Amino acid sequence: MSETQIPLRVLVVDDEEGMRLGAARVIRGLAIDLPNGQGQVVFELSDAAGGEEALQQIETSRPDILLLDHKMNGISGLEVLERIGGEDGGILTIMITAYASLETAILATKRGAYDFLAKPFTPEDLRGTLRKAVKHLMLQRRARQLAEEKRRVRFEFISILAHEMKAPLAAVEGYLNLLADRTLGEQLPAYDEMIHRCSVRMEGMRKLIFELLNLTRIESGLKKRTWEQVDVAAAARACLETFSPEAQKRDIRLELDAPESLVMAADRGELDILLNNLISNAVKYNRDGGTVTAVLRADEETVTLSVSDTGIGLSPDERDRLFGDFVRIRNDKTRNILGTGLGLSTARKLARLYDGDIVVESTPDVGSTFTVTLGRNTQPEFSDASTN
Repeated sequence: MSETQIPLRVLVVDDEEGMRLGAARVIRGLAIDLPNGQGQVVFELSDAAGGEEALQQIETSRPDILLLDHKMNGISGLEVLERIGGEDGGILTIMITAYASLETAILATKRGAYDFLAKPFTPEDLRGTLRKAVKHLMLQRRARQLAEEKRRVRFEFISILAHEMKAPLAAVEGYLNLLADRTLGEQLPAYDEMIHRCSVRMEGMRKLIFELLNLTRIESGLKKRTWEQVDVAAAARACLETFSPEAQKRDIRLELDAPESLVMAADRGELDILLNNLISNAVKYNRDGGTVTAVLRADEETVTLSVSDTGIGLSPDERDRLFGDFVRIRNDKTRNILGTGLGLSTARKLARLYDGDIVVESTPDVGSTFTVTLGRNTQPEFSDASTN
C-alpha cells in the first residue's frame, strides 16, 4: 500500500451492548487522512462491557483512545478515568454520557478527560469527535518527538563541546602545573614558551565559544540582523588585510580579483563571518610559500565568492563530510593545525540565509576552492532595520 497507515487502538467501554455495536459499526473501516501526506490513521477496535473489564484490558493492551461511558453498573467511567490517570496516563479519553451536567464535565476534565460525546449521538457526531481526537493525538506525538529530538541534540552538543574543551584545558592545566612547580628554575624567560602555548590554547577556546554562539544564534533564528547596503569587495579587502600578518609569516601571497565596488543588501557582520571563515582556512591549510586567491563576481541576481588555496587539499571522503558541525579533518597533515570544526558549517548556514550555498572542489596536495553563491536580492526574515 502506497500510503503509510498509522494504527490507533480504540477501546469502547459501555454496559449497553447496542451502544458498543453501534460505535463499532461506525469506527470499523473508518480511515482519517492526515495533512501534508503524513499518512492515514486506521483504527484497531476492541470493547468492554464495564469498568472492571476495561481496566483489565487497559492493563494488558493499552489503547490510544478510550470511548468511556460515564454511567455504568459497577465501576463508573469517572472511577476508570481516575485510575488510569487521564491523558497523563497516555490515553486520550472521550466521555460518553446521557447526563452531561456542568458538574460532571468539570470533574471529568479534572481527572483528565479530553472530550465529551452526549447520548444519543449520530455516526457523524462520533466520526467528528474521532477526527478531533486524532488531530490532538498526532500533535501530542509530534510534540513528544520534537522534545526527544531536542534532548538528543542537546546531549550530543554538550558531549561534543566537552570533548573539544577537554584537550586545551588539560594542556593549559599541565603548563600551569609546570609553572607552579618551577620545573625550569626560577628565571621567568625560561617559561615564555609555556606561556605562549597557554595563550594559543586559550585563544582556541575563545574562538570555539564565539563560533558556538554565532552558530546557535543563526540556527535558533534569534540572531539580530542589521540589513544595509554592503560593499562586498571592500569587506573582502578588509578581511585579507586582517590575515596578511599571519600569511606573511609563512610567505603566503594573498590576492583579490574583484571589481572596485560590489554592493548587495546584507548584514555586514554575517558577510564578515563568512569571509573570515573562508580566508582563514585558506591560509591555515595552505603550504608555506603558497597563494590564496579570492575572486568576486556578480550579476543582477547573485554574488559569487570563490576562495582558492594551494594547500594540502581534501580526499573525496573528507570533502563529503566537511560541512557538518564540529567536523575537523584529522590526518598527518592537519595534526598540528588548530580549529573548532564550526567555521564551514556556519558559513554554509549563513549562505543559505541568502538563498545560496557553498561548495568545494579539492585535490589532495594541490589545493581547494570554496565557492559561495549568495542571492543578491534576498529579503531578511527578521532584522533590526529595513533594506536601505
